[in-house]
Amino acid sequence: MTQQPHRAVVGTDQPRVDGRLKVTGKARYAADHGPAEGVDGIVHAVLVESSIGRGRITGIDTRAAENLPGVLRVIHHGNAPRLPYRDNPFPDSINPPGERLRAFQDDLVRFFGEPVGVVVATTLEVARHAARLVEVTYDVELPVVDLSRAPADEPETYARGDADTAWEAAEVHLEMTYRMSRNHHNAMEPHAIIARWQGERLTVWDKTQWVADPRNELAAVFGIPREAVRCLSPFVGGAFGNGGRTWVHSAIAALAAREVRRPVKLVLTRRQQYFTAGFRPGYEYTMRVGSDRRGRITAMVHDVRGESSRYERHSDDLSIGRMLYAIPHVRQAVRHVPLDISTPTWMRGPGWSSAAYTIESALDELAHELEIDPIELRMRNEPTQDPATGQPFSTRRLRECYDVGAREFGWHRRNPTPGVARDGDWLIGMGMAAGAYMTERAAAQAHVRLDANGTAVVQSATSDIGPGTHTSMTQVAADALGLPMGAVEFRLGDTALPPAPIQALAWTMASVGSAVQDACDRLRRRAIALAVDDERSPLHGVDPDDVAVERGRMHARDDPSRGETYRQLLARNNRPFLGLTGSYNPEESRFSMYAYSAIFAEVAVDARLGLVRVRRMLGVFDAGRIINPRLADSQALGGMIGGISQALLEHTVTDHRDGRIVNANLADYLVPVNADIPDMRAIYVDSVDDKADPIGVKGLGEIVIVGVAPAVANAVFNATGRRIRDLPITPEALLGL
Repeated sequence: MTQQPHRAVVGTDQPRVDGRLKVTGKARYAADHGPAEGVDGIVHAVLVESSIGRGRITGIDTRAAENLPGVLRVIHHGNAPRLPYRDNPFPDSINPPGERLRAFQDDLVRFFGEPVGVVVATTLEVARHAARLVEVTYDVELPVVDLSRAPADEPETYARGDADTAWEAAEVHLEMTYRMSRNHHNAMEPHAIIARWQGERLTVWDKTQWVADPRNELAAVFGIPREAVRCLSPFVGGAFGNGGRTWVHSAIAALAAREVRRPVKLVLTRRQQYFTAGFRPGYEYTMRVGSDRRGRITAMVHDVRGESSRYERHSDDLSIGRMLYAIPHVRQAVRHVPLDISTPTWMRGPGWSSAAYTIESALDELAHELEIDPIELRMRNEPTQDPATGQPFSTRRLRECYDVGAREFGWHRRNPTPGVARDGDWLIGMGMAAGAYMTERAAAQAHVRLDANGTAVVQSATSDIGPGTHTSMTQVAADALGLPMGAVEFRLGDTALPPAPIQALAWTMASVGSAVQDACDRLRRRAIALAVDDERSPLHGVDPDDVAVERGRMHARDDPSRGETYRQLLARNNRPFLGLTGSYNPEESRFSMYAYSAIFAEVAVDARLGLVRVRRMLGVFDAGRIINPRLADSQALGGMIGGISQALLEHTVTDHRDGRIVNANLADYLVPVNADIPDMRAIYVDSVDDKADPIGVKGLGEIVIVGVAPAVANAVFNATGRRIRDLPITPEALLGL
């Protein structure tokens, strides 16, 4: 096997290869496609939403809407065709258990804002006006939307040892309940889709984190082969998780397009996204922690209640509580509370960031009780192997994260006595927290074609929701082929390309990147083999292992003057290109594989007004090989900002009388602006993980938010002496310090 060329661009700062397209407006997002892309005759669809939280539709009056010039159809449960709605049979389906929401197939209203009709018109303005003219009457029932008062399902449980008995017997035992508000994704690009039928073939341009899911889901909805559905999504303006599954509006758009026999564009309003496109569920999380006086934790009991819809059962993975610390007795019971709401979904750091808030806040409370430094407490409970599985860690440099973070942040300046450090009217505090996130991998394929002009095209049906997939994959391919980055083009976002997993759970770089590496390594070796076997080549007879490739030129390692370019090789052999498909099929590992974080925060709290300002934040990450530090910083800083938002700002407010979300807009649903962003820095410890995958990455997109909210909350306690256990931490909770 030929040696892999040295890494010329992997590990270096590189600008986004698609950056110019984005900043000049030439990148085409889902709703931007039209005649230039061959989509002619587009008409517009606007949803009609329910104005109640639970009940049945008793009547729909569409006459005023249908009489407007330009209105083509008003579709609702009374006139919509019956759709097959087969179970999604594909093994890569990500629909949660239950019966998914169906496009106008019955008269039930399951939650406030559920689509009960759609208007299709020749212009967007006419469609919007007509949608407001549709009158719907209901038989109204009182919805149940309060997590704290509704009954829960039977729990999902995990246990090792006897946690309840060990907690009772512990020298020190604490019991606390934490509450986390529902959060919404609020990506810059709204959910949007263009649907076009050509006979029995359906093409959609959809905002999605995974082009396979709209293909699979729409094929099941309409009862057609999935080969008859093509999904394209070359650019995505952020998603944070709610682009991971196909929501009912996509089926509505496809249904409308089939009914009017025209391509249909449907774009959700900002408000509609709060009701119909997922959210991070709210939680009530009771934690019991037992330890000895030296800080060795002996028991941890997790009792969790989380939001779900009645018609589906969404489950976040909360298993960080099983593996982060060496605790002999652990019990976890997670109960889902069925409510009259739409189905929650993954949101950045799904489950792990929610559970980490409780666990890491509880660790801080225990450290204060025992008068032990919070970092030291964590060090004393650091495991040598995975406590949940008994497996050895592939790599675990969390101790190094603590050490580096403490040194770089100046942790020694922290006053352990809460509420005493001041800067004028501001109370100053420092806090820290740890985090972990599983290293996920999945099967993926990539195709590479080396053209006669010496350039390469690499393709895979993955997505780029913001981490810079176009760029990082180009870097991997360029080094594997021995080409400059400018000679490589990476294409994605099309079900016609080789299959790839969803861009979520931080597994894209490990999975697709490894497939790209495999394809390009194999192609490089094929080109070298072609050269050394060719009597006309300067490399004829050279051992393939002794051939290097740099900047598109193959040469003997011991004699760089002896060689030729890819272009010369292909021209001489009358080859217009060389091409092949590579793959990555991860095997079950005997190692426990996670990325880790140590987050440090300094806050200032106004002693009179209770306002919290994050002054500084440092994240130290054990995330394997960093392909592009510039992209990594974009991920890390963005994730930490999201964690600050989770800690201090984001809160979905629901009117319990009818299930209406009161603050379903960006004016009232608070997210950080530039003035909220502190001095921030990210550090990545040297931790290439060759046991995780061929390129040594562990995933960065999720871990960067895990641990941020508790670090902020712990800093607030250090500043004020007041422990706030409900997120977000609002000024009202801190008034009267």
